[in-house]
Amino acid sequence: MDAIPDSPGSPERPDGLDQRAELSEFLRSRRARIKPEDVGIAVVGRARRVPGLRREELAQLAGVSVAYYTRLEQGNGRNVSSEVLDAIARALRLTDAEHAHLTHLAKPRQQRRKHRAPRRQQVRTGLRQLLDSMEGVPAYIGGARSEILAWNRMAAALFGDWGTMPPGERNWARLTFLNPDYRELFRDWESKASDMVSYLRLYAGKHPDDPDLSALVGELSVKSEEFRKLWATHDVKEKGHGVKRMRHPLVGELTLSYETLHLPDDDGQFLSVYHAEPGSPSAEALRLLASWGTDAVRAGSGTPHA
Repeated sequence: MDAIPDSPGSPERPDGLDQRAELSEFLRSRRARIKPEDVGIAVVGRARRVPGLRREELAQLAGVSVAYYTRLEQGNGRNVSSEVLDAIARALRLTDAEHAHLTHLAKPRQQRRKHRAPRRQQVRTGLRQLLDSMEGVPAYIGGARSEILAWNRMAAALFGDWGTMPPGERNWARLTFLNPDYRELFRDWESKASDMVSYLRLYAGKHPDDPDLSALVGELSVKSEEFRKLWATHDVKEKGHGVKRMRHPLVGELTLSYETLHLPDDDGQFLSVYHAEPGSPSAEALRLLASWGTDAVRAGSGTPHA
């Protein structure tokens, strides 16, 4: 078994995210995506100068004063109540992940006490043994900053031999944006890239002072224009389940479902497992990959983990 710019083009602060700027930009970005007609507001007269809802319209929908909402959107979340945040979240039609992100941004001191940023993550022996036992499916343990912490032989056969990489490069965000092989592997690369940034954004709301996150976001912002643009959208998403289409150099086209299981230890680790529909061409491709992988891919047992 193998083991953040505040706006597009600006460098990430070395000491972490600017919490006031993050709150302000997140609220503006969510307000801009709601069309007035979607919430029953008639548009008459001259063309609107701003996309989405105006501040006063959002404040009315949320049942708060315009001055109060304006202060919040300017990054002043001091003393804001959970009830007000709930009302604003409903008015903005936030997802559960976006609602949680808003709360993290508006109440950073309270949330910081609950969520300590993980430092050097370790994978329990029991989890490593579980990965070893999952012989027919690709599976790996990931970390909160998109680290790849441990994996089984099938994951190495599908995604590449991570054991040959330096520990610092075993990171999904770095691989997605900086490694051209992964653009070829994922047929829906744009979706994969968007998901990766959304996961990091959600984590950043919980841990704005995490220096490792800031270093990662800073590196990717400098090296990838696509990352910078996606980071500026302020989209957030929780890891879950879905389908990925891949083009593997050995077995060709694959359509695999994935499931993400969040582990009970409070350090952001998760187990991700990929599988194919029984009897499908993708299931046969995985079977072939498993048989070829013994010779084609180094399993890497005992490799040190980041």
